[in-house]
Amino acid sequence: MTTTVPYFWQYIPLLLQILAAFGLGLGMAVGSHFVGRHSNTKTKLDAYECGIVSVGDARGRFSVRFYLVAMLFILFDVEVVFMMPWAVIYRQLPAITGQPFFGFWEMLVYLGFVAVGLFYIVKKGILNWSNDKNDL
Repeated sequence: MTTTVPYFWQYIPLLLQILAAFGLGLGMAVGSHFVGRHSNTKTKLDAYECGIVSVGDARGRFSVRFYLVAMLFILFDVEVVFMMPWAVIYRQLPAITGQPFFGFWEMLVYLGFVAVGLFYIVKKGILNWSNDKNDL
């Protein structure tokens, strides 16, 4: 006689692992608070950066180019995330879709959209840091 285990009971080990991980992290944070020494002196609370005494306000303005380049990095990183599964199943695509070159043309259209975006940012001058314009 075989007994079937309810479906959700199969997730009990995963739930226990997640609870153990959170418990361990919380235990280490609370334990370090009780075990560690606390001596908040002026020198200890002073900002420290490479051994140099900080001068001025830390809330200075950054060029918007930093954020644009960060967004471009995320954009092209996501492009790679979409291309990897396609590359893995590329040889099976004709059998899946029933058309021999559907997967190839599909990726070519996708890369075309990405190329148009890259052409736009190059023409806009976002990647040209030699003349830092503030009027983007």
